[in-house]
Amino acid sequence: MISSLFKPAVTRVITPVATFALRIGITPNAVSWVGAIGVVVPALYFYPRGDFFLGTMLICTFALSDLFDGTMARISKMGTSRWGSFLDSTIDRITDSAILIGLSLYLIKSSDPLTPVLLSTLVTGMLVPYIRAKAEALNIACSAGFAGRPERLMIALTAIGLHGLKIPYALAIGIWFLAIIGALTVVQRILIVKRAI
Repeated sequence: MISSLFKPAVTRVITPVATFALRIGITPNAVSWVGAIGVVVPALYFYPRGDFFLGTMLICTFALSDLFDGTMARISKMGTSRWGSFLDSTIDRITDSAILIGLSLYLIKSSDPLTPVLLSTLVTGMLVPYIRAKAEALNIACSAGFAGRPERLMIALTAIGLHGLKIPYALAIGIWFLAIIGALTVVQRILIVKRAI
């Protein structure tokens, strides 16, 4: 996955900032909540209004919190916690859904034929992490796939942001691509579990 290539380098860059945040008393969970609010509010306010570029810029800014909270948890004296892991995973589902729901509201209002395709990405976006969680409950490693959350989020935000800049077909290409790789990832993870049982 793309994220596995860049994650080590990004972690090295943000670790000093994460260390400073811990030193002044900011907790990883607080960063998670601020990031969630900073993504959900622009997604549900700007996207339905058609303000795609501004909304995407704000979302991208707050989405960076997802990098910081995990790094902060790992380097803190308390380390990662089960509650923090659960909270982070739940917030990821909320923010991902808010982005697609905000866009869906605009497309539905515009009677855009892309709406069913986008709704399918919302479904696969829930299924991909669900399959992994269910598999791990059965002690089966299931993190592989054509596109994990970082890749899907990057594709969605790039397509929406470019659409906000009036780039022709950017949204259609991005959403169709997202729908296809989402479906492929669901099938791939189902097969991983089937082979392991």
